Amino acid sequence: MRGSVYYQTGLLAKAVFAEGAKKTERIDPNHPHYQKIASYRTLCTYREVWNNFLNYLKEHWGVKNAEEITGAMVADYMLYKIEYYPSEQYLEKISSALGKLEIALKHYTLSQYGEAREYDFSIRQEILDTTRDLDLVADNYHNRAYKDPELLIESLKDPHHRLAARIQYEGGARIEGVSLIKPDQLHGICHDPITKTDKGVIFTKEKGGKEGDVLIGVDTYIELEEHLKMNKTFKLDRRRYSHAIRSTCERIGLNPEGSHGLRWNFAKRRLFEYAKAGFTYEQSLQTVSWEMKHNRASITEHYLGH
Repeated sequence: MRGSVYYQTGLLAKAVFAEGAKKTERIDPNHPHYQKIASYRTLCTYREVWNNFLNYLKEHWGVKNAEEITGAMVADYMLYKIEYYPSEQYLEKISSALGKLEIALKHYTLSQYGEAREYDFSIRQEILDTTRDLDLVADNYHNRAYKDPELLIESLKDPHHRLAARIQYEGGARIEGVSLIKPDQLHGICHDPITKTDKGVIFTKEKGGKEGDVLIGVDTYIELEEHLKMNKTFKLDRRRYSHAIRSTCERIGLNPEGSHGLRWNFAKRRLFEYAKAGFTYEQSLQTVSWEMKHNRASITEHYLGH
């Protein structure tokens, strides 16, 4: 499929839209209107998600043809959205839209090639269900940075949870960046020219396959290093970790923002450190974005509540 993102989603919209189709037709596997969209308003809502999704694929995957979409790409996009602690309703809309995109691609390829190509985006529902279980969705948008992250970290009862939380807070790592760390990911001590202090370096591969260094305090690095001398890996049960953060917040009177809230704290602190080192606001935004394994500077503004 060639053309701009908007053009491609237009073709897919035509393939899956059947204005006024009855429900009995849309649930009948033998009817031409099976699984199609009958509401123009719903179609517009879904197409907006498709446009955003395809633009994301162009930037992060280099994919420009909607026919090349895979379940892995769908999973990556869902996880990307979850990173910003979306409302449950918003994530449900994305999941539904991507599910209908699967149907649209099947209808489109059937009309173009005489048979429908196989697409399986069922991973979207699995991720949605897991996200609900881990309390990674919210009721609305607000700033997720913790008012007292140090208190939260020190109040966690499990030393493994405290170490993981400190890595997220000091280095801005995502939860997948701390849930499994192997000895070969430790890259020693380096000098951070921004803060003019020494930092420990952990190499992580996170969402979307993005790789890079996470800089943490030397004491935290040494603690992790000591753990890995005694164990093959540093490994977390993400469900237990998320539950521990929530229950600890409730116990000490902080709003529970999940482990991702610690990344918000990192972004705010790191931006200030770059500004103090003489970087312009725009330079600081872009560099912090790269450190957090994003591409666009505007992503950092999200963490600032802009």
